[in-house]
Amino acid sequence: MALALVALLLSKAPLRLPRIWMPLAVFLTLTLVSLAASGDMASGLPQVRKMYVYSMLLVAFSLFRELRLIRWLIASWAGIGTLVAARGIVQFSAKLAEARAAGKNFYEFYEPERITGFMSHWMTFGGQQMFVLLMLMAYLFWSPAARKRGMWFYLLCLGMLSTGLLLGYTRSIWIATGLATLYLIWFWKRSMLLLAPVLLLIGFFMAPASIRTRARSIFQARDNQVRLVMWETGLRMVEAHPWLGLGPEQVKIQFKDYLAPDAPDPLPSGWYGHLHNFYLQYAAERGVPAMLVIVWMLLMMLTDFWKALRRLQPDEGDRRFILHGAIAVTLALMVAGLFEHNLGDTEVLTMFLVVAACGYVAAEKEPAVA
Repeated sequence: MALALVALLLSKAPLRLPRIWMPLAVFLTLTLVSLAASGDMASGLPQVRKMYVYSMLLVAFSLFRELRLIRWLIASWAGIGTLVAARGIVQFSAKLAEARAAGKNFYEFYEPERITGFMSHWMTFGGQQMFVLLMLMAYLFWSPAARKRGMWFYLLCLGMLSTGLLLGYTRSIWIATGLATLYLIWFWKRSMLLLAPVLLLIGFFMAPASIRTRARSIFQARDNQVRLVMWETGLRMVEAHPWLGLGPEQVKIQFKDYLAPDAPDPLPSGWYGHLHNFYLQYAAERGVPAMLVIVWMLLMMLTDFWKALRRLQPDEGDRRFILHGAIAVTLALMVAGLFEHNLGDTEVLTMFLVVAACGYVAAEKEPAVA
């Protein structure tokens, strides 16, 4: 990213930011205010350094001025995402063989340590695969270029990405991808939605037992107890510090101080470094106003992209796929964010900022060069 910033400055290209810079600047300012009021500025410095990641918005929006560059980007993401998915599928096969060799129940063996592709964590793997899959689907649905060349390549990518995402066993990713996919199909061929319940039922009953177990766990309280404890504790944090929060990085440091008196002892197995909900995480960490500003930014994106879609002419397929894809990615991020602090994942955040920049390039009233 540093090299990209240097190249941008040396290119003398105009520096541009989409209009979401306003809520983003307010959010980052509130982060600094929360840090100053926390009484433990040293612990919160990692979140100050992380502000550097947001420069990706400047880089992408300044450089991606032509729609063909965004097409190339999505094609590149599809190819790289397929390689990552292939790596994940190989990892899954190895874990399956290991569980069988040890005579262990595969679900219990696999769920604590799932596939990661080339990433460090399965949530990062799933979040990135989700973004690539949704943008690729939008590209195939609306871009004229997709119909001219490379269709078989893109269909192969679609299958590999879907398989990797399914084998990740990440429930929040399944839910978010499913809902965002329904959005895309609704505006592509609405009649295809009639097949969705049928395909879902067929897929469920034909799936291996471990996948069915994972799907059923979405509705079982005992499999979600760790999140319930986190969310209840987070609400107690917000109640005690509604305006500025505890301060960046303080949620994990002070977590046990805000446990409810009737909290399970010992705590359910899980990672308590954040609250597994970015809305609650930002409210507890930086205050309710900071959380509302992030929601303002996301809703601004959805509104701007939707308004731009309504202005499009029928022959503007590339702008249409970018805008629909950006809306789908934003919706998926917001849904998955109910169950995971995905905006706190640097790799996922970086990709999301690039999608946001591409969406605003396509949303400009004057069409970009095709």
